[in-house]
Amino acid sequence: MTSIDPRIWTSETVAADLERAIHEHRLPPGTKLGEDELGEAYGISRTLVRAALQALSHRRLVELKRNRGAYVAQPTVQEAREVFEARSLLEPRTARSAAERITEESLATLRNHIADEHDALHAGETGRALFLSGQFHIQIARIADQKTIEDFISELISRSSLIIALYWRRRAAMCESQAHHALIDAFARRDGPLAEDLMKSHLLDLVASLDLRHVVAPPQSLREALGR
Repeated sequence: MTSIDPRIWTSETVAADLERAIHEHRLPPGTKLGEDELGEAYGISRTLVRAALQALSHRRLVELKRNRGAYVAQPTVQEAREVFEARSLLEPRTARSAAERITEESLATLRNHIADEHDALHAGETGRALFLSGQFHIQIARIADQKTIEDFISELISRSSLIIALYWRRRAAMCESQAHHALIDAFARRDGPLAEDLMKSHLLDLVASLDLRHVVAPPQSLREALGR
């Protein structure tokens, strides 16, 4: 969990912390997010907890079920396919635009990002590596300077995190290191068509690494999952 003084937890910072835990697969799909347990974990009121959960429901990361409470969302197989189809439509073209507009500073940012991914993997922090992998794709959209598309891709990446948590069948479900390195090489050469083709292939490989039948079990304790 993010190191934040408990006296300054707000609904926004709690929502951000829960979102990070979801992206890092510390809170897998289907996990019940009890208001009392979350309130105790963060040392905040149920009012703040409800506001945080409501914010996450707007991002489709949390499902609010009437008379049952809040749960980390569980995308269906159809939703999983739709999400990656949408990504395959948006991200290759965005990668082309990024290659055409990238600066040396942005290139250095992407390289540092990959270094952080490697550090997480070497430390055995698979969840953090997955989170960083998704952020790499969002950064590409940011470099392309297409704010509307960036917002769409950011939401799709969030959904993808849930899908990978539910359906991955091997570590390759994390973005393959060579795929990201190849993209950076294309960006360095300002080769838009190559970047577009590489992103298209990369997303196809990612989908191929999923088993749309496998489901993971939720954690036993929210406090434990959140590291409190």
